[in-house]
Amino acid sequence: MRERCGRHAAGAGVVRNGAARSGALRAAALRATVRLLGALLAAAPLHAPLAQQASAAPETVAHPAAGDASFVSGLDALPFLPVPEIDTSPYSGLTLGLIPVFLSNNDRGEIDRIVAPDLIYSQYFGWGARWRLFRNPSEDEKWSVVAGAKEHVEREFDARYDRGLLRASTWTWSAEAIYDRSGTGRFYGLGNASRQTGQSNFIDSKSRLDGTAALNLSRDWQLSYRLRAQADRIEQGTLQSLPSIVSRFPDLPGLGFASELQQRVALAYDTRDSVTVPRSGERVIAFGGGATHALGGSATYDVLGLDAAGFRPLGANATIAAHAALRYLPAYAGAPFWVLSSVGGDRSVIGEAQPLRAYGSGRFVDRNSFAASVELRSWVRQLHLFDTDLKLELAPFVDSGKVYSRMDESPFSHQHVGGGMGFRVVASPFVVGYLDIGYGNEGAAVFSGIDYPF
Repeated sequence: MRERCGRHAAGAGVVRNGAARSGALRAAALRATVRLLGALLAAAPLHAPLAQQASAAPETVAHPAAGDASFVSGLDALPFLPVPEIDTSPYSGLTLGLIPVFLSNNDRGEIDRIVAPDLIYSQYFGWGARWRLFRNPSEDEKWSVVAGAKEHVEREFDARYDRGLLRASTWTWSAEAIYDRSGTGRFYGLGNASRQTGQSNFIDSKSRLDGTAALNLSRDWQLSYRLRAQADRIEQGTLQSLPSIVSRFPDLPGLGFASELQQRVALAYDTRDSVTVPRSGERVIAFGGGATHALGGSATYDVLGLDAAGFRPLGANATIAAHAALRYLPAYAGAPFWVLSSVGGDRSVIGEAQPLRAYGSGRFVDRNSFAASVELRSWVRQLHLFDTDLKLELAPFVDSGKVYSRMDESPFSHQHVGGGMGFRVVASPFVVGYLDIGYGNEGAAVFSGIDYPF
């Protein structure tokens, strides 16, 4: 499961049979989201550094117009924050719904619990509902549960627990259990030049257990070991507008049932000032691991790579954030296609898929990958809702990435590039909600969810 707050909107602006019929509704839904963001931006007072706010004369403080103030006070009077759920993705068809978000604060006024059920309608899979609970007892500990189902095909469950996030103790622990049955899987063929015309659909039923133990050598250095047991079944797609992966790529390794017991060791150097909302510092992770028939898996492969991110403040209200990731598979004989390297989508998963927000998830797949991103995170407005100070953030971004098969090939040539704008709501120190809109050679892509992309 790639997302922490239900299935993200994800897509590339390709029109296929059936998608054009809902284009007007998608456009209207996206306009409604932008309108809501615009209302919040207009209603919230301008953000200023705390020192400036304290010394500002009353007449210099920006005040919202009466109608905008009524909008914010009206939201604050509700027992929940109504968030429209809009999936404009050609990957997932048209999905519309409503998320009533219930927020709870600790005694410091920080959001430490989010309950976010929803009711949705999917163009492809009918009516559905989800339950989401995110809990942050402290900066050192968090856990979450997401579960949901639709009338047809799709089911999901994701439970995760993390402890020792601040690395103040000797050990950091995490565990996650996932079941995800998705009917919107896409595969375009292997290689950096795979074409849109090669698009195929599949059902992906994934069951996974992850456990990680990390030894904190110091506040900055950490050595970790992760064990993953995964079973994956790739089935014939059900979307009538697309050929099935089984018919278009019948010899692709990984069709049907496959399993693995994967081990990974990682050495991390981390000087970030915050795990969730970093404004300064670096995080560099070198990792290596793999799976083998000897441990009961369906394939043998090795994986190694490097993941790096850096953050620098630009004045009181802005942060420049940069990320790069390199992943190699020195050996992968017979490995399922879903363990190969990929770029596309909105999330960086360390040692796995990497973001390219102008394209849908997993758009490009091959043996090795390189991806890089840079964005300017600027706090532009501040408002007070549900007894919590929230900051609205704009983040123009540029992503690039490629996949390739040869070990000696340059990772920097023939890059796919896309750019766009991110809209974020930040409730420090625990919560970041986002809407990222990217554009590239294949059109537009829209993503939403919780946490920064890297």
